[in-house]
Amino acid sequence: MRGGFRTKIFFATFSVAAVVLLLASGLIAVTLRRQTYERIERGLVTEARLTAELLSHRAAANSPAELQDEALALGRDSGARVTLIAADGRVIGDTSQDQEGLSKLENHSGRPEVIDARQRGTGIATRFSATLGIDMLYVAVPVRHPSIAFVRLALPLTEIQRQLRTIWTSALYALLLSVVGAFAMAWIASVVLVRRLNRLATGAQEYAAGNLEAPPVDYEGDEIGTVANVLDDAVRRLGERAADLARDRARMEAILAGMVEGVLVIDADGRVRLVNAAARRMLRIDRSAEGRHYLECIRQPALVTALESARTGAGNGRGDATVVEGTRTIVARAAPVVDAHGRGAVLVLHDITDLQRTDQIRRDFVANVSHELRTPLTAIRGYVEALRDDPWDPEDRRRFLEIIARHTTRMERLTRDLLRLAQLDAGQEPPERAPLSVDALIAGVIADLEPAISAKRQHVDVRIDPEVAVIAGDAAQLHDALRNLVENAVIYSREDGRITISAQPGKDGVALTVEDEGPGIPPSDLSRVFERFYRVDKARSRESGGTGLGLSIVKHLVERMGGSVHAANRDGGGAVFTIQLPPASSHAETHQLAQ
Repeated sequence: MRGGFRTKIFFATFSVAAVVLLLASGLIAVTLRRQTYERIERGLVTEARLTAELLSHRAAANSPAELQDEALALGRDSGARVTLIAADGRVIGDTSQDQEGLSKLENHSGRPEVIDARQRGTGIATRFSATLGIDMLYVAVPVRHPSIAFVRLALPLTEIQRQLRTIWTSALYALLLSVVGAFAMAWIASVVLVRRLNRLATGAQEYAAGNLEAPPVDYEGDEIGTVANVLDDAVRRLGERAADLARDRARMEAILAGMVEGVLVIDADGRVRLVNAAARRMLRIDRSAEGRHYLECIRQPALVTALESARTGAGNGRGDATVVEGTRTIVARAAPVVDAHGRGAVLVLHDITDLQRTDQIRRDFVANVSHELRTPLTAIRGYVEALRDDPWDPEDRRRFLEIIARHTTRMERLTRDLLRLAQLDAGQEPPERAPLSVDALIAGVIADLEPAISAKRQHVDVRIDPEVAVIAGDAAQLHDALRNLVENAVIYSREDGRITISAQPGKDGVALTVEDEGPGIPPSDLSRVFERFYRVDKARSRESGGTGLGLSIVKHLVERMGGSVHAANRDGGGAVFTIQLPPASSHAETHQLAQ
C-alpha cells in the first residue's frame, strides 16, 4: 500500500515536470526554427534582389564563360550558391559547377521557386538538392538582362539543424534533472503522509465493506485527524440512513413495479421525482423524465390540470381526469403530497381500455344473440297461434309446421355454434396434429354438402398439388372449418356455378383455397367477415339459415392449429377464402407425413 502511494506521487510529479519541459522545449525549438527560417529568407531575398539589380547593370556579359565568371564572382560576394537561369530554363551560370558541368544540369523552368518568380516576382522554396546532397533554401527573382531571365540564390540549412540539436540536448539534460527532483519530492511526501493516509484508507475499507461498527481509530489531533474524525462520524450516520432509505426504496419500487396502475409523483417545484413502468407506458415517456418539470413530460391538458389542482390546492385539492388517446382510455386521479419542502402531488393512472372493450363486446354479443333468437321465436309463436286457431286447410297446417321446424332448426344451429365458440374460447378443443389425406378431407366435406350442391346443380372442381397430398393437422377441426367455407360458397354461388377447392404449397406451409362464383364481398367488408354475427347480406343469410358465426368458428379453429385464414375477391367475380396451415413442426412429423 505504501509503495503504491509513493509510486503514484513519484509518477505524478515526474509526469508534470516532463510534460512542462517537453512543451517548453518544443515551443522554443519551433519558435527558433521559425525565426531562423524567416531571418534567412529575408536576408536571402534581399541578397537576391540586390544581385538581380547588379546583374541588370552588367548587360555586357553575354558569353557562357562571362556568365559563369559573373556567377562565381557573385557567389564569393554573397556566400551563397548563385544560379543564373535563362528564359527557357537553361542554367547558364552556377557557383557549384564548372563550365562543363553546366550542360549536364536539368532544365530549371519547372522548379517551384522559378515558377513563383515568373508569376509573382519572387519565388521561395525549401527542398533537398540532388546536386549537392543537402537541404537547401532557394530564392529566385527575375532579372532585366538580355541573357539572364532569373537569378537564384541558395543556402544550406545545416546551421539550423545544428542549433536545433543543441536545443534538444539542453532540453534532455533539463528533463533528467527534473526526474531527479521529482523522485526526491515524491519520496519525501510519501514518507510524511503515507502513515496517516494509510490509517484513513484502512477505515475507509472497513466502511466500504459494510462494517459500519468498526472500532474508532486514533487519527491524532492535527487538522488531518480532525477531518478524519468528522468524516468517520458522518459516514456512520449516513450509512445508517442510507440503509434505511435503501430498504424503503426497494420495497416501494417492488410495489410500484408490480402495479398495473401508473403512478407519477411530483415535488413542490413541479419536477417529476418518481414514475413507475406503467405510467411511462401510458404517458409514453422514458426514464429521463425524472428530475424534469412535469410540463415537459405530460402532453395531455386534462392531466396537467388535475396535477395543478392537487399541487396548488385549488377546489377540493384533488383532480380527476379522463384521457382518450386513439383507442385507449385512461382515468386519472391526482392527490396532494405535503412534506417539509412544500406541496407536491401524486397522479394515479388507470387504463380502462380493456374493460371498455370487454364491456362493449359483452353488450354487442348480448344484443346480437337476443336479436338472433327473437326473430325465430317471434315466427314460431305466430305460427303456433295460427295452429291453435285450428286451420281447416291441411296444406296450411303442414306449411305452418314446416316453418316452425325451420326456425327451430335455426335456433338449434345458433345454440350449437354459440356453444362451439364458447368451447374454443375456453380452450376445451385442443387440436391434435396428425397426418391426414387432403383428398379424403375434401371428399368428406363434399359428401356432407352433396344434397345442397345437387339442388343448385353446381359443379365442384378439386385441385390438389401432389406435394401437399398429405398434411399435418386436426382432421375433425379442419373438416369443420373447410365445410363452413364450402357451405358458404354453395349458398352464395349461382345455380350451375362452379366451386373450386384447391390445396397447394404456400409461402409458409400449405394453402387450402375455396373459390366461388357468387357476388363477392364488398372491399369495406373484407376485414370484418370473420367477426361474430357479421353478415355482408343480412337478409339473404337469414333466409339461408345462417347464424353469422360460421366464419368466426373457422377463424378460431384455424388459429388454434397455428394457421391463418383470410378472404379476398376473385378477379372474375366471386369470393376466395384461403386457409394457411403451418408446415410440419419436427423431423419426426415430416418423416411420418412422407410415409
